[in-house]
Amino acid sequence: MANEVVLLDLKVSPFAARVRIALEEKGIEYKSKVEDLSNKSSTLLKMNPVHQQIPVLIHNGRPICESMIIVQYIDEVWSHKPSLLPSDPYRRAHARFWADYIDKKIYPIGRNLWASKGELKESSKKDLIQCFKILEEELGDKLYFGDESFGYIDLALVPFYSFFYTFETLGNWSMAAEFPKLVEWGERCLQKETVSKSLSDQKEVYEVVLQIKQKLGVE
Repeated sequence: MANEVVLLDLKVSPFAARVRIALEEKGIEYKSKVEDLSNKSSTLLKMNPVHQQIPVLIHNGRPICESMIIVQYIDEVWSHKPSLLPSDPYRRAHARFWADYIDKKIYPIGRNLWASKGELKESSKKDLIQCFKILEEELGDKLYFGDESFGYIDLALVPFYSFFYTFETLGNWSMAAEFPKLVEWGERCLQKETVSKSLSDQKEVYEVVLQIKQKLGVE
């Protein structure tokens, strides 16, 4: 019980994937408890009564919520392992800025792309393409967003690599053609075992999204 770590989890969630990657990067042993969001467990409701959403990290009985807050907590508590955030204050602020950008843009706009139709779907497609353009410009010719090594920004974005097939299929564009550097970056990240074992297959994510579309009555 001295260092019990439990993750309230969901396989296809990009937010839960962030936490899984962070735990793997730090070499932390943990227990994954997969949640059914259509029938939320009493543990989830107790540990995250405000949002009632995953992921939730339970460390020695105490909950930490919201994916990037959890990642920062992991980085601070297990500080004897290589840091996920840069040590330099400016670079650390820079990394947090881009993680915040990803949080505010990619999932909300991406969800509009698959959960809507007509003008909203088309405007969401344009907005998402613009977001990826901005992110690819930020990546530039670097191996990772943190330059030579996998870091905080990469961890924030790479779970959405699992959604690339969904975005391009439902949006009718090619990620590889439009954003080759981002696709190469995603493939590079997948070469890390900590990432590959934490992400869902792109086709699996697509099937889940199709099920969501069906429930929403969006064709």
